[in-house]
Amino acid sequence: MASEEASLRALESLMTEFFHDCTTNERKREIEELLNNFAQQIGAWRFCLYFLSSTRNDYVMMYSLTVFENLINKMWLGVPSQDKMEIRSCLPKLLLAHHKTLPYFIRNKLCKVIVDIGRQDWPMFYHDFFTNILQLIQSPVTTPLGLIMLKTTSEELACPREDLSVARKEELRKLLLEQVQTVLGLLTGILETVWDKHSVTAATPPPSPTSGESGDLLSNLLQSPSSAKLLNQPIPILDVESEYICSLALECLAHLFSWIPLSASITPSLLTTIFHFARFGCDIRARKMASVNGSSQNCVLGQERGRLGVLAMSCINELMSKNCVPMEFEEYLLRMFQQTFYLLQKITKDNNAHTVKSRLEELDESYIEKFTDFLRLFVSVHLRRIESYSQFPVVEFLTLLFKYTFHQPTHEGYFSCLDIWTLFLDYLTSKIKSRLGDKEAVLNRYEDALVLLLTEVLNRIQFRYNQAQLEELDDETLDDDQTEWQRYLRQSLEVVAKVMELLPTHAFSTLFPVLQDNLEVYLGLQQFIVTSASGHRLNITAENDCRRLHCSLRDLSSLLQAVGRLAEYFIGDVFAVRFSDALTVVERLVKVTLYGSQIKLYNIETAVPSVLKPDLIDVHAQSLAALQAYSHWLAQYCSEAHRQNTQQFVTLISTTMDAVTPLISTKVQDKLLLSACHLLVSLATTVRPVFLISIPAVQKVFNRITDASAQRLVDKAQVLVCRALSNILLLPWPNLPENEQQWPVRSINHASLISALSRDYHNLKPNAVAPQRKMPLDDTKVIIHQTLSVLEDIVENISGESTKSRQICYQSLQESVQVSLALFPAFIHQSDVTDEMLSFFLTLFRGLRVQMGVPFTEQIIQTFLNMFTREQLAESILHEGSTGCRVVEKFLKILQVVVQEPGQVFKPFLPSIISLCMEQVYPIIAEHPSPDVKAELFELLFRTLHHNWRYFFRSTVLASVQRGIAEEQMENEPQFSAIMQVMGQSW
Repeated sequence: MASEEASLRALESLMTEFFHDCTTNERKREIEELLNNFAQQIGAWRFCLYFLSSTRNDYVMMYSLTVFENLINKMWLGVPSQDKMEIRSCLPKLLLAHHKTLPYFIRNKLCKVIVDIGRQDWPMFYHDFFTNILQLIQSPVTTPLGLIMLKTTSEELACPREDLSVARKEELRKLLLEQVQTVLGLLTGILETVWDKHSVTAATPPPSPTSGESGDLLSNLLQSPSSAKLLNQPIPILDVESEYICSLALECLAHLFSWIPLSASITPSLLTTIFHFARFGCDIRARKMASVNGSSQNCVLGQERGRLGVLAMSCINELMSKNCVPMEFEEYLLRMFQQTFYLLQKITKDNNAHTVKSRLEELDESYIEKFTDFLRLFVSVHLRRIESYSQFPVVEFLTLLFKYTFHQPTHEGYFSCLDIWTLFLDYLTSKIKSRLGDKEAVLNRYEDALVLLLTEVLNRIQFRYNQAQLEELDDETLDDDQTEWQRYLRQSLEVVAKVMELLPTHAFSTLFPVLQDNLEVYLGLQQFIVTSASGHRLNITAENDCRRLHCSLRDLSSLLQAVGRLAEYFIGDVFAVRFSDALTVVERLVKVTLYGSQIKLYNIETAVPSVLKPDLIDVHAQSLAALQAYSHWLAQYCSEAHRQNTQQFVTLISTTMDAVTPLISTKVQDKLLLSACHLLVSLATTVRPVFLISIPAVQKVFNRITDASAQRLVDKAQVLVCRALSNILLLPWPNLPENEQQWPVRSINHASLISALSRDYHNLKPNAVAPQRKMPLDDTKVIIHQTLSVLEDIVENISGESTKSRQICYQSLQESVQVSLALFPAFIHQSDVTDEMLSFFLTLFRGLRVQMGVPFTEQIIQTFLNMFTREQLAESILHEGSTGCRVVEKFLKILQVVVQEPGQVFKPFLPSIISLCMEQVYPIIAEHPSPDVKAELFELLFRTLHHNWRYFFRSTVLASVQRGIAEEQMENEPQFSAIMQVMGQSW
């Protein structure tokens, strides 16, 4: 024993030293090695058993338990049977003797070690493992310990780690399922006993005449008066030990419910008991008493009571999350919903003392989260099942959900509730689509609720009704590419859009008047504009007026986004039916955009420039974006107008262009400029009116873009405007035959446009006759970047269009492509330039390779193959960083397009391409990470084999079989073998 005592003292000393602040990392590694060596020794567990029973050092106890854990989980098969028996006997005795004095984390670890033994040996060698747990639970002195053991067993045996065989996992689950009924009975008994022991039903005063707690809604939700009476009992005051036992029992239930199937084992009395405890979460009275009484113990007590409610809701949600509900369990499920909605009514009840919001604010945040989870599960998983029950009042449920949603104390809570409404609206939409005959009946049932929802959601996005909350939202910090304010608005508008889909007339008549009110304020600003020495100024200076204007402009911006979001519900089959409403909206939007552009509100001076100027710019930008959203409606109107030759449509488009053209300027803020550019692109690409090119405002844009002296727009805007102008000339006009498309004129105009856009770029081409002045490299790079970004975008956007459009496009681009090929060798060592050039060529190969023709395509491929030598590839991949790698990736992508081209045209390049891959690229990347380059290389090799298998196998498989040839002679076998070897090595 002396040696054990000495070992214990040495171990305590080592552990204290290991965790001391002054111990160096090197010394810690030495100690770690000593401890690991000791743990590996045969019989080390005996020392650890002594350590556990003789020390009070937490580190030593944890180390000893880790030795046991390692022994059981990794070396148990090799442990002698006698030793196993001794361990199975000693560890539970140790736990029973010391569980009240051990720190909770040591006790829990010891429980897990014992459960690990059960995981290996129960029932064959450890037949009383589960019986012992049941006995612990049934003995009042050890109930908490038994519950901890039960929860650990559920965690470790029902959902074991991957180190067990499938057969053993199935055996353990089967063994546990046999015990479920007994276990659930015990847990029900524990919870009922605690509840009954502390209940004070005899002293319950009669309900007051004004309480209304058991009103019509409650009797609807609850099937029998007895259940209502039970749930109206006062919540008992529990002592600390009882609360602890109940929390352990509820934790066990929550984990058991996560894996046991729904069955008769989950009895009505158990469900009712769980709901009794769920009431702890919405018991404000207890929380208030705890805080009023003031002592820290009372506060902790109040928090514990709230926690019981959270744990009970976790149990309910585990059951709710199961989609597979046996027939015999459906009645239980209905009872669960009824009891939960009693709680929902309780926490959304409005009386003189409490508003609903203040009541929700006083509840535990975790409880509210659990309750919201319950509502989400109810709507997403069970609503379709429950709605058919005549005794379940869905409309009344929606009333409660409405109150719960719009009195949420936090933004996150409100977002979560909007998600639930979105699920409900999706359910309703799919139900109507599957039962079109019942459409009117379904909509009539829910119409009032949906209109109320729409109105309230619209109010919530307006500063006019909800300023305090909206000002709390962050509109600067990006999270997942959107600010908190943008997320709030987007989620709200999704709900508005889904209601619009179901009730288009109601939704429009609710939204449009609100938009009109705010538009009147905006359109009325003109009367307050005065001319000063420095320009135009908005003569609204009073602080209150500025604040009101700010709120009105923010609301107008949101409502414009709402109107834009609804554009899809005016097109397609409903175009004619809803034409009048859509026309009203579009005319208003055109008027607003023209108004903003004409009086130049974006350049106006204001009393509060940091606030009002961004507001005015945002409204103008949103009006353009909303109008752009109606481009598909305008396109459909264009087809109708073509048949009817209406002047109204021409006026709409012309006025829109009058609004857009002044904004295409370097003097306009980027946000507004880009909105105008996107609208122009939509008019040119989606609407495509025949007369667009003849509108004076469009001619102005052409002149501005092709004028060499005009200041260039920011890159993104320049690309968008050039795309729009190119599309006006290239895209076929809808509803017109080929002979009326005016291709010859449009072709000449497009060639002029491209020539003007690439003027400076063409001048870069070396000229032997008249050597040009040497331009600084940086200036050259700018010209290359600016030109290729525009040309690449034009090609990309035309690649899916008709052959005629692509032919005209390539004719215009031909010179630029040749210049690019001539410049390529000069910039081979400038990876940023090479990257842009290859990007351009890749887009050409994908979109216009047929138009480029075989000879020129061959010239391009040969140039690239010659330029990308082994040395150049190594420089790009190894030394150039991400840009160099991107260059090689794009080169390989171009080759992918080449190898999968059908026919024999590019087959002569196969030997060179395979050689490049196998002899030049692969040896470089084999020894280095370069994951992106590797991915493109393997993709290229795969496509080479997939599209060119005849390069390796001349005849078809069928022909070989018919000729009776046992094994066909392979062509180019060394290359095929090398490719397969490389692919094999990649695994």
